[in-house]
Amino acid sequence: MQVLNFPAYHFDLKSNENNKFIFSRLRKKYLHFTPEEWVRQHCVQYLVKEKNFSINLLNEEKQVMINGMSKRYDLVGYQPNGKIRLLVECKAPSVKITQDTFDQIARYNMILKADYLMVTNGIQHYYCQIDYEKETYIFLRSLPDFKSLRK
Repeated sequence: MQVLNFPAYHFDLKSNENNKFIFSRLRKKYLHFTPEEWVRQHCVQYLVKEKNFSINLLNEEKQVMINGMSKRYDLVGYQPNGKIRLLVECKAPSVKITQDTFDQIARYNMILKADYLMVTNGIQHYYCQIDYEKETYIFLRSLPDFKSLRK
């Protein structure tokens, strides 16, 4: 398992024959252990333990329709009123974060309308806040605490 640029967390892992699995707290089931899933599950822990998102306000790997095509986002964080506050795109550690990665999350956000975006490969993390009135975004040094995101 590759060490990621997140605090150390405990994960429920299991294996059988040649397959490894990691337990998803959000989906409440074991998932195939892939490098991207390793990053996604770290990100879930980070949001809950470091950024105070309620586990009940996070959702992972759900379908969204983009220009008539079915896509899947990695993670979203909701406000209690159901508004999406955070959209997260996770990549495997071996995948470089490029303009294509930002274009992907921007396409998803055209539909989802999150206030904050996070892009991570587990090694590098990028955060930005969307200003819909000015039609701009501001890169942030870190993601704000969830308590500060409530209106």
